Amino acid sequence: MGEQARGTGRRFAPRRRRWPKVLAIVAIVVTLAAAGSAVYVAQLAARFNGNVRRSDALSRALTEQSASPSASAVPKLSKDTNVLIMGLDSRLDENGNPLPQDIQDALHAGDDSVGFYNANVLMLVHIPADGSQSTAVSIPRDDYVQTAGFPGAGFMAKVKEAYSYGFAAEQSTLLAQGKPNDDATYQSARDAGRAAEIATVSQFLGGVQIDHFVEITMVAFYQVALAIQPITVCVNRATQDTFSGADFRAGMQQINAQQAMSFVRQRRDTSDPTYNFTDLDRSRRQQAFIASVLHQLKQAGTLTDLPKMEAVLDAVSKNMAIDRGLDLLEFSQQASSLRGGNISFTTLPILGFGTSPEGASINLVDVGQIRATVRDLLAPKPPQPTTPPPAIPTPAASTPAASASASSESGGEASSGGTDSTGAAAPSSSLSPDAASTTASPAPTTYADWQGPLQGGGIPCVK
Repeated sequence: MGEQARGTGRRFAPRRRRWPKVLAIVAIVVTLAAAGSAVYVAQLAARFNGNVRRSDALSRALTEQSASPSASAVPKLSKDTNVLIMGLDSRLDENGNPLPQDIQDALHAGDDSVGFYNANVLMLVHIPADGSQSTAVSIPRDDYVQTAGFPGAGFMAKVKEAYSYGFAAEQSTLLAQGKPNDDATYQSARDAGRAAEIATVSQFLGGVQIDHFVEITMVAFYQVALAIQPITVCVNRATQDTFSGADFRAGMQQINAQQAMSFVRQRRDTSDPTYNFTDLDRSRRQQAFIASVLHQLKQAGTLTDLPKMEAVLDAVSKNMAIDRGLDLLEFSQQASSLRGGNISFTTLPILGFGTSPEGASINLVDVGQIRATVRDLLAPKPPQPTTPPPAIPTPAASTPAASASASSESGGEASSGGTDSTGAAAPSSSLSPDAASTTASPAPTTYADWQGPLQGGGIPCVK
């Protein structure tokens, strides 16, 4: 870490920022679905392919995986697709240039002197070939893991740091060989960073085969949020944070693109220091935001303004990198389940918080538990019955409090009311006047914390 970025003369210090990059993937899939005409879809895909940066990082990572296969590798299921979403904390674009000032101001995340090439967002999206429910697995960025995929790898570090180690190793090697500090050297270092991150994540998860990767910058998320605002979200209690700019009341409400950035980045409550809000709760916020957006797109047909979405697609494609083998049209067809919000979100478990030998805050993990969890999450789901089972009579309808208790006993964290983990009253399902929609929404499912799966298909209420 601390390497200088190409041409900036600045040294980047890590800073905690995150955002849900899978949202941009959703925008691509839904835009193509809304386009209708096969010819028009092909034209959009061609324009996207003309803008996006294609990377050889996946083939480099696969070479590393072949050289050091995991003994507990997760078997690859035929035609199912695993996509690794990576979001960096750098305030630079894909070419290493600072973001425009107006974008930096809107993001409320500092300028190009902040951040480095750490993969602050890591999410593995598993898309079954049969169109059944997709699974998104959030990998906490501070998980303390064994690195892989670059010279000298094998030591322990935060999982997010593999990218920066791979980047720095490649850049140092090329410059030592007398290569100029130009765009070719920079892009080669970026590919090395991507390959290191892919290899490290795959090894950590037990040898999961990663079929494709997508790397997106902060501006891509912001552009998508601009296109679909206002966005309905729900929080369990009022909260404020001067660092992220978050200022949300309890319950369902509509937010704009700039507020959306605060919503997915908040990891503390500066108005109440006793409120236990962690980095893992922020991961749950991101999952809830994606679920809310998917529900909104399904209910309101938000992305039917194709000229606007063409501009969004252009902006997204210019602020992302993908592997050379990712066929946009084929991927859009296979990921059709995302359009209806048919996705489940899970955050990998941790044992607790700790400190590395270097003094950094880390997440302590049980690698065996992680790999067993991933195997279960990626295993084929049992087929759904074609006819509903017979109704089972119950003595009385359950109360919200009873529902919350039953959920807790079964290991889940969801309820349809009652209280959250702080004992505060959970929000009701009714929308306030400034958060009204044209159609009635179902009662939000309340999640007291980050543990347990979050189901798509509605607007979740979270910390």
